[in-house]
Amino acid sequence: MQRYLRNMDWILVLTVVALLAIGMVLISSATHNDALVAGYNRFVLRQGIFIGINLILVCLLLRIDYHSLTAVTRPLYIVMLVLLLAVALFGHTSLGAQRWIRIGPVTFQPSEFSKALMIVCLAAFLDRGREYMDELKDYLPAVAYVFVPFFLVLRQPDLGTALVFAAIAFCMFWVCGFKVKWLAVMTGIGAAAAPLLWHLLHEYQRNRIRVFLNPELDPYGAGYHVIQSKIAIGSGMLFGKGWMQGTQSQLSFLPENHTDFIFAVAGEEFGFVGVTLILLLYLILTWRALTIALNAEDRFGRLLATGITGMLLFHVLVNVGMTAGIMPVTGVPLPFLSYGVSSLSTNLVLVGLLLDIHLRQAKLQF
Repeated sequence: MQRYLRNMDWILVLTVVALLAIGMVLISSATHNDALVAGYNRFVLRQGIFIGINLILVCLLLRIDYHSLTAVTRPLYIVMLVLLLAVALFGHTSLGAQRWIRIGPVTFQPSEFSKALMIVCLAAFLDRGREYMDELKDYLPAVAYVFVPFFLVLRQPDLGTALVFAAIAFCMFWVCGFKVKWLAVMTGIGAAAAPLLWHLLHEYQRNRIRVFLNPELDPYGAGYHVIQSKIAIGSGMLFGKGWMQGTQSQLSFLPENHTDFIFAVAGEEFGFVGVTLILLLYLILTWRALTIALNAEDRFGRLLATGITGMLLFHVLVNVGMTAGIMPVTGVPLPFLSYGVSSLSTNLVLVGLLLDIHLRQAKLQF
């Protein structure tokens, strides 16, 4: 036990704990009105309970060598596909999307867990392949491997999570030697196929792109979220209005303020100083994750850590970008801050994997 504590990446641990604490404070403020009605804050209570459960799970995970995951990646891949197919067949629909499975009182989002499963399965798949991939055709089996769950998530529809899959795959391909010229070719193909892809999008997804270009196009409809988010962030100015003092959040002008738009709550209540601190914590998180990836003792660990880093960084960039109005709204939650049991559990388990990779490297050096 002492060796575990001595070799632990305490910078990473304390950074995640700080983000979780800030998240609880923001969720408490964003759902304050709900607490006044119910007599207690069910969102804070539920988030706190699952933080505790997942921290216990992370501690147990640290006792398992991450190399043992390679033996179960094929069953895990099948489980992932079964869960995503189950959503398509009898999933629960909310806010116009069929993304959840409800079993009695429990509702969870399989696409969130699929991110973690995709990272583990793809890392093992690439690790079993060639050490260095020289040609674009070398990546075709891996592309097909990712495309199946990507398509199942996309048709829910959940474009945000589908794009996370693409970001994970790109980061892990890069480690295997993916070249910039191939990215340019794929970007060109994507640009050429844009008219076709536009017709495949749902109408609400098209509206999100339209209002991204001009939020005033539909200020009381598709553009409402972005407009209110920008007002909230801008009104916070340097030091913010104070905890539970934000008008956009407390008066319910800001939709989804405890989930997708939690960063706007931080901007309004804690101002520029507060959001700078949050972004600094995410920068430290990324730095530690990249350091673990670079120092991993084997290719599988390096691929795992790279995929986790890519996923977390993509979430932060997209969520902060959409709340600030510089990226389209995609419904991607902010890691450790946004309310959501599925997202929270996925992110904490992945941090546990990062710590496990670091511990194995530290033991090897010891």
